[in-house]
Amino acid sequence: MDKLVRFCEVIDQTNEMVGKSAAWSAFALVITQFGIVLMNHLYSEGSIAIQESLTYMHSSLFLGAAGYTLLHNGHVRVDVFYSSMTKKRKAYVNLAGTLIILFPVLFIIGFYALPYVSASWQILEGSTESSGLQFVFVLKTLILIFVFSTLLQGISVSIHSIIVIAGMGHLVQGGLGDKSQ
Repeated sequence: MDKLVRFCEVIDQTNEMVGKSAAWSAFALVITQFGIVLMNHLYSEGSIAIQESLTYMHSSLFLGAAGYTLLHNGHVRVDVFYSSMTKKRKAYVNLAGTLIILFPVLFIIGFYALPYVSASWQILEGSTESSGLQFVFVLKTLILIFVFSTLLQGISVSIHSIIVIAGMGHLVQGGLGDKSQ
């Protein structure tokens, strides 16, 4: 049991670090967009590469931080009944949600994304614009990073849920992907 708890802690710490790193994309996104507006307004100048960089930052923010968001129970849910449930009932809901919804959706996304990303890497796909960023293959790889980090966090949430259901909730800190508990 201790090894499972430690495994969950490693997943949680990794997604915490990845999420905080991805959050810097938001800062870079705002600064870059501000710079683009200034260049366009003051100098009537633009850069396709800088404009495309917004897509890269936006993608790294949302796809990179998905596991972090799950760790902190930040994904959208209908919380009519969940908020008043006991910790054990929440564990059942979280376990069912990961097994019935999260994992199948992630496997489908991963199944269809893998050949898509692989083909992009084979040709080192770049921008369709000659002066654009030539790293589209890296951008597409973020889809697989999203799948992997969210899948790992889903495994952690599932293990935390099973531990709570088994009556050993004291072994997990917070658990269930909810740091507020």
